[in-house]
This record gives sequence, C-alpha cells and structure tokens, in this order.
Amino acid sequence: MSCLFCDLLKQKERIIYENDLVYAIYDSFPVNKGHILIIPKRHIKTYFELEKDELFSLDEAICSLKRKLDQLYNPSGYNIGINNGESAGQTIMHLHVHLIPRYNKDCDDPRGGVRGVIPEKQKY
Repeated sequence: MSCLFCDLLKQKERIIYENDLVYAIYDSFPVNKGHILIIPKRHIKTYFELEKDELFSLDEAICSLKRKLDQLYNPSGYNIGINNGESAGQTIMHLHVHLIPRYNKDCDDPRGGVRGVIPEKQKY
C-alpha cells in the first residue's frame, strides 16, 4: 500500500529540511503562512512509536525550523500539533508534526489554543 509521506520523501524538491531520521515540507493546505510538516522517514503511525533517536531528531527539526520561520515571517507565536489516530483527526496514517506559526490577530480570540480541536471546549 502506498503512503503519501513515504512517497514525498522521494520528491527532494519539496523538502525544506532534512536530517538522518526526519524531513520537512511546507503543508499543502496551510493553516497560516509558513505552516510546516515534520515527518519521520521511518513509516510509523503515531508519536508513541518513535524511537529515542527519532524523537531527538524530530525535536531538533522543530527547533531549527522555528528559527527559520522566525527569520522569514517573524510570527508572534506557534502551535505544535500531532494527530494520533483517526478519532484525533489523523487522516494520513504516517506520523507528522504540524509546526504552525501564529500571528497577532490571525483569529479573533486565540485563547484556548489547541483546546479548539473540540470547539465547544475551547473556551473555559
């Protein structure tokens, strides 16, 4: 069975960051300017399957790409998100981390942040 993210690894022109264990691309359907996906090269479904060296490489990529986005777009904040499993909204069953730059006034009221995955529970 084919996997979109395994196949994308072969499309070197789309890759904006790569280390031994992970690579990154700009999201094809960005939530905000600079939205990046960071993807392990090994085909695994969820965060909980990561080996320690993959976890380190993933974190290294997040930090490096955050610095890149700071220089390019100067965002005022970030959301880092992972959907683990269909009930959490995962649609591609290959682990990927969303690094989403946030900007002042990019939405009316950002309070509650990732709690917005269940909209009626975002505000408390």
